[in-house]
This record gives sequence, C-alpha cells and structure tokens, in this order.
Amino acid sequence: MTVTPLELACWLCLAVVVFAYAGYPVLVYALAKLFGRRPEPPPADDAHLPTVSLLIAAYNEEVDIEARVLNLLQLDYPRGKLELVIASDGSTDRTNEIVRKYEPAGVKLVAYPENKGKATVLNRTLPTLSGEVVALSDANTHWAPDALRNLARWFADPAVGVVCGKLVLVDPATGRNVDGLYWKYETFLKKCESKLGALLGANGAIYAVRKSHFPTVQPGTLIDDFVIPMNARRATGCRVVYDTKAVASEETAPTIRAEFRRRVRIGAGGYQSIALLWPLLSPAHGWVALTFFCHKIIRWVCPFFLLAGLVLNLLLFLDPSADHTLAGWLLAAQLGFYAAAVAGNWLPARPRWLRFLRLPTLFTSMNVALFFGFFRWLFGPKTGTWKRTDRTPPGREFGVSSPEFRVPNPSHQPPSPGATPRKHSKL
Repeated sequence: MTVTPLELACWLCLAVVVFAYAGYPVLVYALAKLFGRRPEPPPADDAHLPTVSLLIAAYNEEVDIEARVLNLLQLDYPRGKLELVIASDGSTDRTNEIVRKYEPAGVKLVAYPENKGKATVLNRTLPTLSGEVVALSDANTHWAPDALRNLARWFADPAVGVVCGKLVLVDPATGRNVDGLYWKYETFLKKCESKLGALLGANGAIYAVRKSHFPTVQPGTLIDDFVIPMNARRATGCRVVYDTKAVASEETAPTIRAEFRRRVRIGAGGYQSIALLWPLLSPAHGWVALTFFCHKIIRWVCPFFLLAGLVLNLLLFLDPSADHTLAGWLLAAQLGFYAAAVAGNWLPARPRWLRFLRLPTLFTSMNVALFFGFFRWLFGPKTGTWKRTDRTPPGREFGVSSPEFRVPNPSHQPPSPGATPRKHSKL
C-alpha cells in the first residue's frame, strides 16, 4: 500500500503528540532505570547547614502576606543562619504595612517605590542578601516546617547548585489535597529526570539556588523558576535535584478562567525560554539536551501539530484518491475526542473515577492555552510587570481560617533553635 505525502504528514503530526505525552514518559523512565541513580543528600547537622536568605517577591499581596510571614516564622531552621526577606515591588495596597509589623521578629522588608517586575526585583535584591543559598517562594505558598532544612541539606555537596521541592495543590475552601492526574504525571517525570541528572527547572513555590550560581534574570522573563535553574546549570554545570521531602502547599486557582490565564502566561514563558536557553540543546549538555527537547520543546509545539493533524485529516477525508475508511475513522476519533473535551466541562467532581473522563478536557485546555500563549509571547507586552492570579477572597485564604494562623502580636519572637514548630494544618 502506497502512503501518500498527505497521509504521511497527517500521521507524523499525530505521532509527535503521542510521543510528547505518552512516548517520552516511557523513554525517560527506561533511561532512568538503566542509567540513572537516586540522588541522596549528604548528612548535614545544624553546624553544617548553609546560611540561607529566603526571598519572596511580592506585589499587592495584602490578602496572603500575613499568613505567609507567619508560616516563615514557623520554619525549623537555625535562626542565626536564616534571613527572611519580603521584596515588595511597588505595592499599592497594605502589603508593606503588614510586613513591617513583623520586622521586630526578624522579617526584613525591601520596599521598592515602583512596580518594575519580578526579574528586576530579583536582580536588585540579590546583592543585598547575606545567605550562601537563596531560597525562593511565592506569597500564597506555605511550606512544611522542615521544608527549608530539607532543601538546604543538599548544598553540603558542592556539585549541587539548585534544589527543587515538591508542591502539593490544595482546595482553597477545604484545604484538602487535590493533586490531579496531570500533577502526578509531572511529578513522575521530575523524579525520572532527577535520577538522570537532567531535571528541568524548578517550581516557583519552593526552590533554592546557591547564591554564587544565581544568574542575572533578563527583564521581562515570564517563567523565572524555569529559566533561573537552567541558566545556573548552563553557566556552572551544577546539579539540579528534586527533593520530595521538601514540601510546600498552594491553593489551586479559584476559577477556570484564572487557571486558563495562568497557563497562557506559562505557555508564553515557555516559548520565550527557547530563545533564552537554546544552547542547552547541544549534545555537550548530555541528558539535559534530550529532556529539554522532548519534555519541553516538543510539548510546546504540540498545539500546532494537533491543529495540522486535524486539518490534514480533513483534507484526506475529502481527497477522492485516499483511503476514506481509514481517514474517516481517524477523523471521527479526533472529533469525538474534542467533543468529549467540551462535554468534560460539565462533569461533576464526584465520584472520583469521573476524573478519567475529564482527561480530554485537561489535555485540550492545556494545548489551547499553549496556542494562545504563543501569540501572547509573539505580540504581547514585554514589560514583565505583575498580573496577579485571582485567589480566594479575604478570610478564606491559607491560614486565615485556621487557629494556627491567627495574627499574633507584632512583637512575636521566632522560635528558638531546636524548638518544635507548629505544623501547618493543610500539609
């Protein structure tokens, strides 16, 4: 049977998508089994832990910032080795006022007068930090008490330059773990890539970078938590590791619209990062070149292969010389998949097995967001200034509904070294 160029192009487009989401996980798992090793942190007692500056860049975070500061003060880390810094990027709400209440407790506020964007905040603040390691997080994230200790212990190994922690997604109303199938899928890939020494980036909610390896962040960078670790790796050859014991929690976006906007922004940042990080595709970077190409670049171009596959399939079906039976079945399968994706928006959240029926919805919405992200990157503003993701209204954010996060007296003193910190109720 002769395969026409049109048929070949159609099948190749769909094959790229199948490889990106199904073939690559099998490949990276096999490679990790054959060539990888499970990274183990060196033992590190308090005396050998590095000094750490924990930095949070914030913009108009009055809803979340107090609970976040209290969470920072509960971290189990030698206080003489920990610097807590909130860098406010021209906030116009009560963010600065709230943080100042905790300056007597050891929280440092760096208040910039104008909103210049996160990249500018990081570049301006980094030289003022005293720690050997810079830990980064977000204003709406909460860390387990031992999270920082688990991140920092890795830096006893001079080859380690970046450590990424594990983020747990929770429901903003109940605090329950709502990690979905896709999040578990991504966590699986991180574990495999970490074994290969080819972990790609970090999660902005919880990661740490050796200060001497911290790169200058180009203004306008959209996904700094990906670009910073990869540029550190590119410049120094350091290891980037993933520690599942360093746990943070963060609420999911409260609306589908907010989550979609977040994915569009991440998609735009992905396309932007190709221009910034393309040298990592050199075989000289070993497994990183493979994982960057297969896990990131191929996935970021999948929307265009999906669209091309559908159009080519339709042309095949209309071509009188083509095999209409095969073309018809393939077209019906594609249209049926997208119909299921639309229908999945109306499926109830319970019972849990229905989440499998929502996979087409998740897959399609991700690729639509990537598609729009491409055009946002191509034609959108390049300022890099903040646009906050919608969050839960005041009174329902992390910690406010929990007795453990009631606002203490501003003279609150941090726990002494070795004291048992209170646990966050939602981890």
